[in-house]
Amino acid sequence: MEERIIIAGFGGQGVMAMGQLLTYAGMIEDKKVSWLPSYGPEMRGGTANCSVIISDEAVGSPVVIDSTAAIVMNRPSLDKFENLVIPNGRLLINSSLIDREATRDDIEIYYIPANEIADSIGNSRVANMVMLGAYLEAVEPVKVESILEAFTKVFGENRAHLLPINKEALEKGAEAARKQKEAIV
Repeated sequence: MEERIIIAGFGGQGVMAMGQLLTYAGMIEDKKVSWLPSYGPEMRGGTANCSVIISDEAVGSPVVIDSTAAIVMNRPSLDKFENLVIPNGRLLINSSLIDREATRDDIEIYYIPANEIADSIGNSRVANMVMLGAYLEAVEPVKVESILEAFTKVFGENRAHLLPINKEALEKGAEAARKQKEAIV
């Protein structure tokens, strides 16, 4: 098993946090991992993306140019990374902020209204966790329990009180993806 994931959006959308959570969760499960961040010059509000590899084998290079999945949080990220997903890969689109559909018909596409789901559970800042939950449901590279265990490693013990709402966001994202997955199959 090797998952090569691109996660992209504006700075401040939690793109790097999603990548770090996946990476730590992979380490918790004794998998080989890499995380490679890339920031635009503006930082918060600028473009940001990261590449994550989760594998049973040693990772030769952290650079991802042919991704098995892409999680895109905004329109510029969809425009830039849609064509890097390999045939039969998965593309997860934050349909709350992206005003177009994917152009590919050789991949699985999930439209997740992440911002609306996050707002519905009371915290707009967990839209990234909604998308992460959807990805975990669609692909299953690591267990949700490992993501939850990684949470305090990424965010620190002083943010442990945020774990319940983040867990709920993961569950709601998984639910949204599950509904679309059933329609795909």
